[in-house]
Amino acid sequence: MKHSGKARQAALSLILQSLALLAAVLIVGGLAWLIGSAILAFFFVLVVLWAVFVGFTLYFFRDPEARVPEGPNLILAPAHGTVDVIDETTEAEVMRGPCRRISIFLSVFDVHVQNAPVSGTVTFFRHQPGRYLNALRSESASENENVLIGLEPKERPGTALGVRLVAGLIARRIVPWIAPGDAVTRGERIGLIQFGSRVELYLPLTARIRTQLRDQVVGGETVVAAFE
Repeated sequence: MKHSGKARQAALSLILQSLALLAAVLIVGGLAWLIGSAILAFFFVLVVLWAVFVGFTLYFFRDPEARVPEGPNLILAPAHGTVDVIDETTEAEVMRGPCRRISIFLSVFDVHVQNAPVSGTVTFFRHQPGRYLNALRSESASENENVLIGLEPKERPGTALGVRLVAGLIARRIVPWIAPGDAVTRGERIGLIQFGSRVELYLPLTARIRTQLRDQVVGGETVVAAFE
């Protein structure tokens, strides 16, 4: 019979076309799912990394209140960290000659807010650009970027005391919060060094050292020396 089977052929043609369309949709959908899964997995990785960064940053920039000890002639640690140098040196700008030095290394796990070792007046302030050697190396104090602060203790007018904030291999920014002429109180916050670094304390030769090598000191709390 004329045109017999053409309707079935038309039906089969539509079925094949719909099958091809369905296959295309499934393939596109599968690719989209794979791409979406990859993006989603990467998104979660980014979120986790960001959360770790936020947690570490909040931990690193913690700022506890110092429990400042009472008593005359006390000199407090200007930083949190480990005492790794106690010696005599020469400092020309603040101490103007021989002096005692206590150097404190700050790891990335230490508090990085610095505190005034004595009450007094800021008499000297100088920022010096420099290198970024590992702060574990004692020579980093003279070669790295640093801020040198001179203080005249309220209890000892005419006496000089110096604090040097030193940037390290990771620390690339020193943020002082004081300026020449400012009055500071013992234990008061005076600056921030971002990430691992070093702080040096310069004292008169007559000062009595009350700390030892490898001591863990707390800025604004630990008594490291005293005026005689």
